Amino acid sequence: MDEEETLVDQNFPLFSRKLTTPKRPPKTLTAAAENPNPPPPPTLVRETNLTPDPNHTSFADLGLAEWAAQTCKELGMKKPTPVQLRCIPRILAGDDVLGLAQTGSGKTAAFALPILHHLAMDPYGVFALVVTPTRELAYQLAEQFRALGSCLNLRCAVVVGGMDIINQAQTLMSRPHVVIATPGRIKVLIEQTPDISAVFSKTKFLVLDEADRVLDVGFEEELRVVFQCLPKNRQTLLFSATMTSDLQMLLELSANKAYFYEAYEGLKTVESLKQQYVLVPKKVKDVYLVHILSKMEDMGIRSAIIFVPTGWICHSLSLLLEELDLKAAALHSLKTQSLRLAALHRFKSGQIPVLLATDVASRGLDIPTVDLVINYDIPRNPTDYVHRVGRTARAGRGGLAVSFVTPKEVNLFLEIEAVVGKKMDKFECKENEVLDDITKVYKARRVAAMKMVDDGFEEKAKARREQNKKTLAGKGLLKKRSKKRKKGRADE
Repeated sequence: MDEEETLVDQNFPLFSRKLTTPKRPPKTLTAAAENPNPPPPPTLVRETNLTPDPNHTSFADLGLAEWAAQTCKELGMKKPTPVQLRCIPRILAGDDVLGLAQTGSGKTAAFALPILHHLAMDPYGVFALVVTPTRELAYQLAEQFRALGSCLNLRCAVVVGGMDIINQAQTLMSRPHVVIATPGRIKVLIEQTPDISAVFSKTKFLVLDEADRVLDVGFEEELRVVFQCLPKNRQTLLFSATMTSDLQMLLELSANKAYFYEAYEGLKTVESLKQQYVLVPKKVKDVYLVHILSKMEDMGIRSAIIFVPTGWICHSLSLLLEELDLKAAALHSLKTQSLRLAALHRFKSGQIPVLLATDVASRGLDIPTVDLVINYDIPRNPTDYVHRVGRTARAGRGGLAVSFVTPKEVNLFLEIEAVVGKKMDKFECKENEVLDDITKVYKARRVAAMKMVDDGFEEKAKARREQNKKTLAGKGLLKKRSKKRKKGRADE
């Protein structure tokens, strides 16, 4: 008689593999010869860039409950997007799923709707754990879960850093239906509160949103702790806009019941996004920025996100724009979580038309009014570029992305063009008009520098850098990051 044995990969135990093994000793060569044609190993079901099925034109056609289809209608979701069309039936059927689709393609609803469908039939907590890389994205996911599950009396908890950890532990002990967490905070809670492990003992779904980022080697330690609490018979769902070798490896581990939907191959941006560049001397980047922001109304732009490389630059530019009476909110890791949420709320609600942000805002944030993304610097990784510009031109809408390119960044920009497969146009900008404001901007720059000294921002930044170094050193990642930075400088 046979029995099922569950084997779990020791490096990334995301998926379980069920193999049929005999109780008696392994087969001999003679025994093997008796069955020369063993059954083939299970294969991965993979579909790429498929056209919609005309027979599945509504959410009800996908197998969702009537209440779920009605909720979608009330939220203005008229018909399923391709990633929803392909992934929802597979999740309902119990498959492990990887959905790879462009930003703004409806990936959240693709996993939230089938989770809520199953939850409604057998409500208990914690039914689903969603792990996501940033705090802001965690709160946005919670909003979307609550909207889609509005008729279920859904209890949804957000567990992220920067908030009261005792209250979070109490919330988890009350067993909400859906927990949305960042890897670091959920690890700390599990380790510091022994009873919390049991909270996840019957979890039906594990979701990794922005899976390529969550599965980065920097989060490996945190994920190990989380996986130990989860049952082996869960469903694992991974959704991302970009593919990595880690994701490919995990698909192979789950080959007995995995479904992979790939809306596109490689790194792609949506056709409705207009992508341009402007060659800028490094010393006057802020002058060009002020000029473009002052023309937003003339360009018909409702709101804009400016991506910058560091919290220091983010804070400095916010003070500079404030001095010039240009309203802008700043979002970076050197702010407290309450201030980060307040800044994001003011931007999303339309109180502030400009958001200055580090890459903490490049993942998943869905703000329909964003018509312009400015890359104040060129990201070293083309993947980061794709995620940044994906904050505009979402859900079929149009948008503009403008990248500031300094002489040292030309090669990085050419690499992005090659990877994305698109030759970008030059942004029309008259240099004499731009430089008309140079004296005013330079004066504001000096005032901003003095304010940063007065509020002790440099000391805060230095303390955070030291803290990050200790964390990376503890994980053995400091040397790897150093090598990457050296390589980046050599490429310049």
